Amino acid sequence: MSGAAPARPLRAVLVDLDGTLLETAPDLALAANLMRAEFGLPELAVARVAQFVGKGTDRLVHRALTDDLNGALDEARFARAKASFESHYRVANGTRSLVFDQVPEALDALRGAGLRLACVTNKPAEFTLPLLERTGLLARLDTAVAGDHVARRKPHPDVILEACARLGVAPAEALLIGDSANDVQAAHAAGSRTLLVETGYNEGEPVQSLLGMPGVAGIFARLIDAAQWILQGRLASPPSRPDATAMGARP
Repeated sequence: MSGAAPARPLRAVLVDLDGTLLETAPDLALAANLMRAEFGLPELAVARVAQFVGKGTDRLVHRALTDDLNGALDEARFARAKASFESHYRVANGTRSLVFDQVPEALDALRGAGLRLACVTNKPAEFTLPLLERTGLLARLDTAVAGDHVARRKPHPDVILEACARLGVAPAEALLIGDSANDVQAAHAAGSRTLLVETGYNEGEPVQSLLGMPGVAGIFARLIDAAQWILQGRLASPPSRPDATAMGARP
């Protein structure tokens, strides 16, 4: 599909999970370090593990065990490591994660304005749905699409397209709020627009570097700031060329 989004009224907002709705790195780091301990490896800082987040559990396991963004394990070592990580994460999931400030208020405001809401994430469903339920966010959404609900994870557009299909909207009528290049690429490939928040991970790169990517309409400090901008009607008829200053994007 073409990534060029025509000027159509906004009907749905899709929201990434890790780094956008929730600060999940502490849980992920706990599970990753327990996995590393089984391999006789020292702990990694939470901030380091956060750099490995974004492309699903498999890549996180490869990266966390090798302590390398491009690290790769042989098949046998990976299978053992993934089983260990998932076992620990089932226990850790939601124990240290925090809902970012005013996220519930942002979701309620968007939904109250008549917009459909979905969470779209690369995280597997067995971790996504309990986490959203535990934090009280699931009830504020119309649907949640996890990484294993579709054939391909972000940066492919499948989670965006599935969410739009479930919500009954065209991708050009949807906006994704995320925190990474994966989000931007997935939304653009689907034909949707993107707002970015500064609370997330983006594999260790500054989110401001993504402003020039196709489909990015602005960067905001928090989800509530992006939601308020949407509710001001700024995306009812999107500009053909984003203006970072005019749209409240962070420097």
